[in-house]
Amino acid sequence: MSDIFQEVDEEVRRDKAAEFWTKYQNHLLAVALLIIAATAGYRFYDYRQVQNAEAAGAAFQDALKLDHDGKSDEARAALAKLDASAPSGYRMLGRFVDAGLKAKSDPKAAAAAYDAIAGDSSVDPLLRDAAKLRAALVRLDGGEVDAAKTALESLATLTGAYRHTARLTLGAIALGAKDYTNAGKWLDLVVADPDSPEGDRRSADALLGVVASNAPAGK
Repeated sequence: MSDIFQEVDEEVRRDKAAEFWTKYQNHLLAVALLIIAATAGYRFYDYRQVQNAEAAGAAFQDALKLDHDGKSDEARAALAKLDASAPSGYRMLGRFVDAGLKAKSDPKAAAAAYDAIAGDSSVDPLLRDAAKLRAALVRLDGGEVDAAKTALESLATLTGAYRHTARLTLGAIALGAKDYTNAGKWLDLVVADPDSPEGDRRSADALLGVVASNAPAGK
């Protein structure tokens, strides 16, 4: 008897499945086609992303070669083209390199280019700090010591990755100005920070020796 009930149950289920298919087959086929199309679209998008990244990488290398060959104007034109079409990572690299190229002939324009990166809220904070540091160093090279110090001090008092470089640079600036008190203050911070790179700590130690040998007695 149980076999009969089992056969009836299976027959009912087959009938319901057939009824369900007849009623919803168009919807099911549409969903299946949509899934296939979405998968194909994603694969095509992924393929194009890889292609774009490879093309951007080649264009970036070409721009660097132009600069290496002394063709700065052509290199900057290539970077400008890259900025208009490349993936975001290469665009950012291009902006940094372009600012570096400007520093060779126009420090003020270079500092402004780095400032633009540092002030761009869409840029990763670490890269913004890197741009701020580069702008300060360009200004320092250009003789804008006060402006450079202001930017370096803002980095030196933070916990960011560039605080060590900022402190070491501020110490060197103060030492050059024979301001031994401030030189010692910034250099001590480099030595005391357990996260300071070993090279920076050795440099700070050496400069502290200069401070100690030149500072007035009692300072």
